[in-house]
Amino acid sequence: MNNSNLHYQIGLTFLHGIGPKKASLLVSKLGSVEAVFHEKLPVIHAKTGIGKSVLKQIDRKSALIKAEAEANYCVKNNIQTHFYLDGNYPRRLKQCDDAPLLLYSKGHFSCNPEKSVAIVGTRNSTKYGGELCEELISHLASGNIQIISGMAYGIDIIAHQLSVKYGIETLGILGHGLDRLYPSVHRKTAEMMFSNGGLLTEFIPGTKPDRENFPMRNRIVAGLSDATIVIESKNSGGSLITAELANDYNRDVFAFPGNVGQQYSAGCNLLIKQQKAQMILNGNDFLTQMGWDKEQMEAKRGVQRSCLIELDNLEQTIIQSLHASENDHIDVISFKTKIPISTLNVKLFHLEMKGILKALPGKKYAIV
Repeated sequence: MNNSNLHYQIGLTFLHGIGPKKASLLVSKLGSVEAVFHEKLPVIHAKTGIGKSVLKQIDRKSALIKAEAEANYCVKNNIQTHFYLDGNYPRRLKQCDDAPLLLYSKGHFSCNPEKSVAIVGTRNSTKYGGELCEELISHLASGNIQIISGMAYGIDIIAHQLSVKYGIETLGILGHGLDRLYPSVHRKTAEMMFSNGGLLTEFIPGTKPDRENFPMRNRIVAGLSDATIVIESKNSGGSLITAELANDYNRDVFAFPGNVGQQYSAGCNLLIKQQKAQMILNGNDFLTQMGWDKEQMEAKRGVQRSCLIELDNLEQTIIQSLHASENDHIDVISFKTKIPISTLNVKLFHLEMKGILKALPGKKYAIV
């Protein structure tokens, strides 16, 4: 069996009882993904503290056998993979505690765009919703902003189609594997997206679009985005779930108001009423509230450049590492930068005092 790095990465997702948190702990403490499969179980227990009963249940050999078939399929079908420790893993998603270990994609897109926005809404969009969506996206076209949605009927597919129309990079997040497309009627749109965008999923090829997959899909939509915009929604459903998740991730949420009594405006009005979303009336409102208008962006860049001048080489290395992920445990920062923990603690403290980094719960750090 050819145990390439990709096999080990995929194999990590097949270990019974080992979710993303335990898996990242294993890799951090053992030093590599390969070590998870070859280190003796008593040593793993001693280094990680993971219970012996849990470790006895993992079938590492079987996981690698299954992973080999998946890896071969990905290579044969030009499916790209994004492992959580690699540079092509989305840094925004990595900030989320429930982020998947591995993602699969097709297309040509930036995993870490300068700005990204999720646009979601009802599957039963009206003419009003379509007009709001076009006005919004026409304003985003000049802002180097990636548009993210879920490839579903209604507002989702309208957002993707308008992004193609206005030449905006757009990313569709799926609730199934990349061996299929649901709904299949959106395949033509997906094909047009591949040259300036693409499709992304956490589900291995062969996974069907089962109902329980779509809330998981929604968390990826919210986690990848700086902000989520809801355009038309009933007072329950996937759009509101995505908005709630975005709030949980401390991302900005916006909603367009609609007529009182109109069922497909009820969800947006509720979000605004409960102060779970900021009200916007047009694309300019959104850009202004995000601080993405031209003058504010130039001022922000000037401050960032002046801060970096004051950093020594090790501090700059730490910042560069966090720019790729934006939220890492101290052990992971040490692993990536090759800076010893004792030295790293001092440098992290200095960066906190300079107001460049902030400490998060669980010995994690992020750029301010």
